[in-house]
Amino acid sequence: MKYAAFKLAGVALSLSLAWTSAQAAALRVAADPVPHAEILNYIKKIDPSLDLKVVELTSGVNANELLASGDVDANYFQHVPYLKDQEKALGKTFAVAATVHIEPLGIYSHKHKDFSSLPENATVAVPNNTTNLSRALFLLQAQKLIKLDPKFTDPATTLATPKDIVENPKHLKILEIESPQIPRSLDDVDLAVINGNYALEAGLVPAKDALGLESAEHNPYANILVTNPQLANDPRIKALAKDLTSPQVAEFIRQHYNGSVIPVAAPQS
Repeated sequence: MKYAAFKLAGVALSLSLAWTSAQAAALRVAADPVPHAEILNYIKKIDPSLDLKVVELTSGVNANELLASGDVDANYFQHVPYLKDQEKALGKTFAVAATVHIEPLGIYSHKHKDFSSLPENATVAVPNNTTNLSRALFLLQAQKLIKLDPKFTDPATTLATPKDIVENPKHLKILEIESPQIPRSLDDVDLAVINGNYALEAGLVPAKDALGLESAEHNPYANILVTNPQLANDPRIKALAKDLTSPQVAEFIRQHYNGSVIPVAAPQS
C-alpha cells in the first residue's frame, strides 16, 4: 500500500515537473517576417522575462499546420476569416489569444498612377486563397472598378469569387496568384492587390504607394495571435497577448509603420 502511495506521489510529481518545464520552455511563435516578427522581436526587447522564440515563416509553409502538429505553440500572421477557413480545411479548432493590428489590403501599380488611366481588358492580380480573394474583390468594388452581386454586402460573412462580379465596365481580367508572389508580378500586370505584410516585405509603403487602400474602420481582417485550445490559458500565451495589445506596442506599430499597419489598441490619451 505504501509502495502504491509512493508510486502515485511519484507520478504526480513527474506530471507537476513536466507542466512546470513546459511553462518554463521558450514560447515558439510562427510569424511572417514583416511586420509580425518585427513586432515580436520588439516585445523581446521590452519584456525580457518572456522567453520568446520567433519562427519566421517562409513561402509555402502553413503556420496552422505547424500549430496543429505541435511544432510551434502559437502563430501570428492571419485574420479570423482566414483562420475559420483553415479550421475547416484542417479539421482542427484553434483559439484566438489576442487581436493585434490591421494591415490594410492595397491596390498597387507600376504602370498606372491612378485608376482613370486603366485601359480596357486590364489585368489585375489578386490573392488565390478564398478569404483574401473575396477581400480583394470587395476592395475593387469599393474603388468602383467592379460591382458584385447585391447579395454580397458584408466582407466578414460572405465570400465572393470572380463569378459574382455583375458589372465590370473595363472588362478587367482577374488573375489569381499565390499571395507572396503578387509583388513580383507588378511589372507584368496593370494592377496588383497585395496583402499589407507582403507589400511591406517588397519595400512598398501602403499608406503612400497604394492607389486604393482598405478602410481600417469596421475592418474584420485584424491580425490575431492564435494558439491551441489546450494552451489558451498558458501563462506564456497570456503574457504575450498582454504585450501585443499593450499601449507600448501599439505606439511602436504607429511610429514604425506610419499608417501602413494600424494597431487595434486605442492610442494613449
